[in-house]
Amino acid sequence: MIDEENIRRLVADELRRQMNRREDSARPIIDAEDVNALPEGGTLEIPAGALVTPLATGIALERRIGLIPATESDPTPSSNQTIAIGADHGGYGLKERLKTALQTQYAVIDCGTDSADSVDYPDFALAVARLVSAGQAWRGIVIDGAGIGSCMAANKVPGVRAAMCYDQATAVNSREHNNANVLTLGAGLIGDHLAQQIVDTWLATDFGGGRHARRVDKIMDIERKYNRT
Repeated sequence: MIDEENIRRLVADELRRQMNRREDSARPIIDAEDVNALPEGGTLEIPAGALVTPLATGIALERRIGLIPATESDPTPSSNQTIAIGADHGGYGLKERLKTALQTQYAVIDCGTDSADSVDYPDFALAVARLVSAGQAWRGIVIDGAGIGSCMAANKVPGVRAAMCYDQATAVNSREHNNANVLTLGAGLIGDHLAQQIVDTWLATDFGGGRHARRVDKIMDIERKYNRT
C-alpha cells in the first residue's frame, strides 16, 4: 500500500533542497495564498520552472483546482530537474533499474512501490502525476505490466499529458507532437534495454511547438471545460 505521508516528506525534502540552491533563488513559488485566491474548481497555470509548495498542492486537491504547467516552454534537461518515478509490483524491477540510471543525471523522487508484493497501479500513477501536475517534478515515469492502466489513471490528473510508449518512435511523437509530461511503460511488453532507450529518447526530445502547440492547447481546453462542471 502506498505511504502518502512518506511521499509528502520526500516531496517536501526535495523542494527544500531545490529552494536552497543559489540558482533557484529567483524561481517563482506558488504558495497557499495563490491557490486560495482562485474559485473552487478553477485552474492555475504554473510558469515554467516554478516551485509549488506542498501546502499549495494539498489545498488545490481539496478545492478541485487544477495546477496546469504552462505549455509554451519546455526547458532543456539539466541535473537540476526532477523526475518522479513510480511502479506497481509488475514494474518494480524495471523501475529500480531505470532509477539507478536516471540518478546519474537527474534528481529522482521514487513514489514506490518498494517490493514485488501485489499493489494497485492507480495509486502509483496518481502519486507521480500529482507531482508533475503541481510542478514539483519536471517529468514523470510510471511502470506497470502493460502501461495502459497507469496511463489512464495519470491522465485523470489536471495538467498531465501521459503517453504509453513502446518504442523510440512513439517516444519521439509523444514529446514532439503532444508535449507529454508523463511516460508510462509496460514492463511485461518490453525489455530493459528497449525501456532505457525509450526513456532516454523521451527525455531528450523537445516539444515541436507551432501547429502542435495549438493542438495541445485544445487538449488542455477540454480538460479545463470539464473540470468546471
